[in-house]
Amino acid sequence: MKAIVVTDETAGTAGMTLVERPEPAPALNDVVVQVHASGFTPGELTWPSTWADRLGRDRTPSIPGHELAGVVSALGYGTTGLSVGQRVFGLADWTRDGTLAEYVAIEARNLAPLPGDVDFTVGASLPISGLTAWQGLFEHGRLQAGQSVLVHGAAGGVGSMVTQLAREAGAHVIGTGRTADRQTALDFGAQEFLDLDNDALEDVGEIDLVFDVIGGDIGKRSADVIRTGGTLVTIAGPPEARPVDGLAVDFVVVPDRAQLGEIVRRVRDGRLRTIIGNVATLDDAVAALNPTQRIMGKTIIRVRP
Repeated sequence: MKAIVVTDETAGTAGMTLVERPEPAPALNDVVVQVHASGFTPGELTWPSTWADRLGRDRTPSIPGHELAGVVSALGYGTTGLSVGQRVFGLADWTRDGTLAEYVAIEARNLAPLPGDVDFTVGASLPISGLTAWQGLFEHGRLQAGQSVLVHGAAGGVGSMVTQLAREAGAHVIGTGRTADRQTALDFGAQEFLDLDNDALEDVGEIDLVFDVIGGDIGKRSADVIRTGGTLVTIAGPPEARPVDGLAVDFVVVPDRAQLGEIVRRVRDGRLRTIIGNVATLDDAVAALNPTQRIMGKTIIRVRP
């Protein structure tokens, strides 16, 4: 099968190559999915799990990519809940070969059914941003209707999902970003916008929940705008500060079939939109994932027509 591989951690996306690899076989409780579309997050090339397995052993050349949509082509021993020919989407394990390939072996529990009226391209754009937003808001942030939420990077892939889900849950949403992001953040449901280039973060008032995707100084200062007992949720690394008498939670997204179902249900009925910036074929993936100019939205690799 065709697949993108990486072998040099220092090379980043420039070190990607398109090669022929053996088709994977399903292990216990696995399925093999014929990949129709794959998502890719550039940051994963800095993750240790891209280069080593759970025991720390080198696993290069490794296939990156963790988001996929496709069709189940084989079942491993003991696999239940899915069937051959079924449309699925989901999130592949961090320490196994990923989804920038024609086929991927993946645990069945990491996948959810993809309705026939949701395009594979859309399905592949949902898992990381959708699950991150869902888990950050509802599992770690314990968001309640009527609370205020400050969403950093509200015009980005994760931030736009956070904004939409928080607004639907009855929160008052304040998005942040650069000047050029204002209208996008408002279009996704933010009721207010804070321009981090020109506005003072400290003027935002007391916030119940901050969802941080930036970290650094912004993450540290965010703790000061949270009301006593409030919550800072971040995916940008261990927080340097915490709200008074509150929680500061750093988390890594995990697969969840039920949550994927909730997310795709909202996509079907128009309550949730994703940002797709570019769609390229697997043959053109290396060039597409090394753009010469900034691409707004996620690049999706369409593996099959």
